[in-house]
Amino acid sequence: MIKNRRKENLIRLTFSYILLTIIAICCLYPALWVIVSSMRPGTALFSPTFLPKKLTLEHYSELFNSTSIMFGRWYLNTLKIAFLTMLFSSALVLMTAYSLSRFRFKGRKITMTAILVIGMFPGFMSLIAIYILLMQLNLLDTHTAIVLVYSAGAGLGAFVVKGFFDSIPKGIEESARIDGASHMQVFTKIMLPLSKPMLVYVMLTTFTGAWGDFIFARAVLRTKEQWTIAVGMWDMVNSQQNSNFTLFAAGSVLVAVPITLLFMYLQRFLVEGLTAGANKG
Repeated sequence: MIKNRRKENLIRLTFSYILLTIIAICCLYPALWVIVSSMRPGTALFSPTFLPKKLTLEHYSELFNSTSIMFGRWYLNTLKIAFLTMLFSSALVLMTAYSLSRFRFKGRKITMTAILVIGMFPGFMSLIAIYILLMQLNLLDTHTAIVLVYSAGAGLGAFVVKGFFDSIPKGIEESARIDGASHMQVFTKIMLPLSKPMLVYVMLTTFTGAWGDFIFARAVLRTKEQWTIAVGMWDMVNSQQNSNFTLFAAGSVLVAVPITLLFMYLQRFLVEGLTAGANKG
């Protein structure tokens, strides 16, 4: 009986590993294909073999040396927008979550319900209204408009962070309040240090959201010098005069590098933040 159970467990374990291997191959193959395509000669992605006979790095060089492509400028624009959005959005999300978690005020439940319902609608539904508002404020074709809009909607994602704050014992906060600490001191000196995993989660998600956004940036940014990298790369393959798909693949690799490194380095904090928020959220 025991031998049969061990045999069944071994079969299940083997099947699980095989299934995970297949899933890993399905997930990694597109990324590997893009990397290989970025080093493929010519402008077409088609090749009879997975590995081309000759590999080249000329596409990476062309991205920064071409006069018609401002890849370096777009890269810096996106980095600036993503970094500022990360700072403002993280502050707004954390303060919103802290107030909903620790304070009891009139209309609190209605506010939480409204945030939950509004957050169910995709952001691009408000694109026309936001565009008209920015036009009236003379903020079109500016990075300020992008950062403001990205940051203003960040509070809608405060529920996961609220769940994390709910898991922190209130006794710690009450002890600090007895010692004369203000709400801001409790928030900055107690809650934030204890919320490092959640802080990393919020900063990563807000950074990646601004880094890869296309729809809103395409609508607001009009001049080529102001474009983000998503808009610029779309123009690289959308233009009939310059449909260089291997160049697009090289740009995709460079776009993915900083995000990949951040997730690899901060993976432990990201998982802790997600699990802690899910337990109480």
